[in-house]
Amino acid sequence: MASEITYAEVRFKNGSKSLGTNSDSPAAPKERTILHKSNPGFSKLLCASLLILFLLLAISFFIAFIIFFQKHSQFIEGKKTTKESIHTKLVCEKENVTTEEKVWSCCPVNWKPFSSSCYFISTAPKPWSESEKNCSRMEAHLLVINTEGEQDFIIQHLKTNFAYFVGLSDPEGQNHWQWVDQTPYNKNLTFWHRWEPSNSAERCVMLNYRGVPRKWGWNDIRCSDEQGSVCEMMKIHL
Repeated sequence: MASEITYAEVRFKNGSKSLGTNSDSPAAPKERTILHKSNPGFSKLLCASLLILFLLLAISFFIAFIIFFQKHSQFIEGKKTTKESIHTKLVCEKENVTTEEKVWSCCPVNWKPFSSSCYFISTAPKPWSESEKNCSRMEAHLLVINTEGEQDFIIQHLKTNFAYFVGLSDPEGQNHWQWVDQTPYNKNLTFWHRWEPSNSAERCVMLNYRGVPRKWGWNDIRCSDEQGSVCEMMKIHL
C-alpha cells in the first residue's frame, strides 16, 4: 500500500517569528538610541551647575569687595578724622613771602614759634623712645638743632631744674650720632658739655643745665632714663 504524503501550507506573516531566540534583537538598537539621546541632557545639567557655581563665586567676590571697600573707607576716614582732630586751635601771624603776597604762618596753641618751626616743651618724664612716640602722635619729632640761633632760642624757654631729651641718638653705641629726621650730624655744630659724650652705653642726648660756670649743653644719657622733652614740627601755612 502506497504511503500518503500530506503537504501543509504554512505561511509566515513575519519572518522574525521563525528566528526564535533572535526575536528580541531589534530592541537593542532602541536602547542604544535612548542612551545616546540622554547625553545632551547631562551636558546641559553640567553646564547649568557650572554656571550657578560661577555666579556664586562672582557674588561672593563682589560681597568681599564691598566689605573691603567699606573697611578701607572707614580706615581712611578714621585717619582723616584723627588728623583733623589734632591741633584744632592755632595761633597765626602774617609773614611776607614776596613783596606782593602775604600768608599766615601758624603754630598750635601752647607751641612756641621760631623761624620755620614750632616747638612744644614738656617736663613730663619719659624714656627717649616714649618721648619720640609722644612727639609723633602730635605730628612732630624730637628737637633737631640745626643752628646756633635755634639752640639759643630753645634754652631761653627751658627750666634749669629739668633736663630735656632731643632727637639725637647713637643706636649702635659706636659714636655714630644721628638725628631723628635724618638730618646729617654736623660735628662742627654741636653743643656738648665739656668731656661729653662720655659713655658708649649712654646712647641718647638731652639738654641740661650744669657745669662751672653753669650753662645749657648736650649730655649723653641712657635712653631708658626718664626726662622731659622738646618736640618740633614745621609751621602750618594758611
